[in-house]
Amino acid sequence: MPTTMSLTSTVALVTGASSGIGQATARRLAAEGATVVLVARRQDRIEVLAEEIAEDDGRAVASTADLTDADAAAAVVATTVERFGRLDVLVNAAGVMFTGDSARAPLRDWEQMVDINVKGLLYVTKAALPHLIEAAATSPRQVADVVNISSIAGRFAIPAGAVYNATKFGVTAATEAWRQEYARRDVRFSVVEPGLTETELFVHQQQAVQERMAARFADVEKLRADDIAEAVEYVVTSPRRRAVAEIVIRPTDQV
Repeated sequence: MPTTMSLTSTVALVTGASSGIGQATARRLAAEGATVVLVARRQDRIEVLAEEIAEDDGRAVASTADLTDADAAAAVVATTVERFGRLDVLVNAAGVMFTGDSARAPLRDWEQMVDINVKGLLYVTKAALPHLIEAAATSPRQVADVVNISSIAGRFAIPAGAVYNATKFGVTAATEAWRQEYARRDVRFSVVEPGLTETELFVHQQQAVQERMAARFADVEKLRADDIAEAVEYVVTSPRRRAVAEIVIRPTDQV
C-alpha cells in the first residue's frame, strides 16, 4: 500500500499565505501537485508568491480577502469552487499574537486576536465544509483535509498571554470536535501546534515584549516556517487510512 497520496488534480486553499507558515505551506502543496489558492490581505505579497510558484512549475492564484468579514470569507471559498470546481484541502494558517501585561493591553489587540485567530478560521471552515464533504465523496483520494495551525499556547497557558491562549485553545478544541464529527464523512481534521518559530508573528508585539522574548529565547534555535509546512504536507499526503489528529512540534532547545 502506498505511504503517501499525490495532490495532483486537487485544490487547496491556504489562509495567511502572505508570509511565514502559510507561505511555506502553499509552496509545499503546490510542489506536491495541488492548485493552491493563496488567501491574505496583502495582495502584493501573494501575487509575488503566485508568480514564484508558477516559475517552479506549480499552480497558484492570489485571492485577497479580509477573513474577519464573514461574507468575504464565504466569497473566497465560493470563488475558489466556481473557478476550479472543487476544494480538497483547507489550511487555516492566518493568525496574530499580542502578549503583555493584561491590565495595560489595548482591548483592540484582544479583539483582533479573537477576530483573526478564531472568527476568521470559523468563517472559512464553515463555508468550506460542504465542498470538502463533496470532494471526499467524489474524488479519487476519497478524503478531504482541514489543517488548523494552532500553537503550543493552545495546550499550555503562558503568563501575559491569556487571550492568545484562549484563541489557540479554542482552535485546538474545535479541531478535535470537528474531527469526531466528520470522521465518518471522510473529512480529516488535524491541528498543528508549533513552538517557537521564526515568522512575522512576533513583529506585531510591543518593542518591550519583543526584547523580553529575544532575551528569554536567546539560546534557542527557532523552528523555521518550512518545518511546520513539512508537517502539514505529511498530514494531507497521508493515505486515506491514516488521520493525523494532532502534531506538536517544538525547537529541540525549547523546554
